[in-house]
Amino acid sequence: MTSILAEKSTDNKKVLNQHETLFHRHPGNPILTGKDWPYSMNSVFNAGATLLPDGTTLLLCRVEDRRGLSHLCVARSVNGVDEWHIDREPTLLPDVERYPEELWGIEDPRITYVPELKQYAIAYTSYSRGGPGVSLALTKDFRDFERLGVIMSPDDKDAALLPRRINGLWALIHRPMTPLGAHIWISYSPDLRHWGNHKLMLEARRGAWWDANKIGMSPPPIETPRGWLMIYHGVRRTPSSSIYRLGLALFDLEQPDKCLIRGDSWMFAPEAEYERHGDVQDVVFPCGYTVAPDGDTINLYYGAADSSIALAHGSIRGLLAWLDANGHSEHAHDRRQRHA
Repeated sequence: MTSILAEKSTDNKKVLNQHETLFHRHPGNPILTGKDWPYSMNSVFNAGATLLPDGTTLLLCRVEDRRGLSHLCVARSVNGVDEWHIDREPTLLPDVERYPEELWGIEDPRITYVPELKQYAIAYTSYSRGGPGVSLALTKDFRDFERLGVIMSPDDKDAALLPRRINGLWALIHRPMTPLGAHIWISYSPDLRHWGNHKLMLEARRGAWWDANKIGMSPPPIETPRGWLMIYHGVRRTPSSSIYRLGLALFDLEQPDKCLIRGDSWMFAPEAEYERHGDVQDVVFPCGYTVAPDGDTINLYYGAADSSIALAHGSIRGLLAWLDANGHSEHAHDRRQRHA
């Protein structure tokens, strides 16, 4: 009897200590570092990603120069893993004379292909004297760009455009800093230039939660039949530093401010050496992904410790199943909180 109980106890421990791995790191990580760059720079990280019509993977990388200011540079790969062809010079530099909000650099691009426009929309952070704001640019080929300028004033970042209109209006997800804190919002526009109807999408939690201090969208949301699937980052401050980890939430397709399910725990966190140690320790920060021809495999490109770009593979169906098992309805949760 004792041996059976001990066996059961051991099995329970195994179950309790196990967690589902949703994203598997590529064995060749990191896939891009400063050593790969054709010109002098400090580090490369936080890349937007898209698939071009010929199947090539394009990364629009944030490159930090040796002054500490960032610009954007394109890297292309046939297989999205190696043999990257990197533009010999910066692809998109700050244009301070015409866009003074880019004085201290441009950062963290997120790419959305917009079928109606037949163009790619790039939402990026423009760093001005007043702090980081959100700027928008359009391109057909990642060589010529039409800048629309700053569309969300400081302090605001972590932005991406949805690929289609919602009830006749363009929709932008972003993360303003407000007296309410660092939460995820959505705003609407008739013309991509004038924005309003701002709505809160997702709040940072309070107390000891992994995403209690501030949150922000990571790559652009994934449109699925069940809703907009968002990978978001949460920041937990510790006595020594801050830890950037990733969670999941699902939003209504036609009412994107309505959160259907929110995961309770984080599902991807800094573990590898290249994620834990770099210019900024303990950071995994994806700005882009591509979806394989099977419509399910997601290739997640993320900045690691603000020093390199890494790749992890997951399943959209797997992410949704994990949310079902490890999430809750935000509205039900809010009711419980109010009556607690």
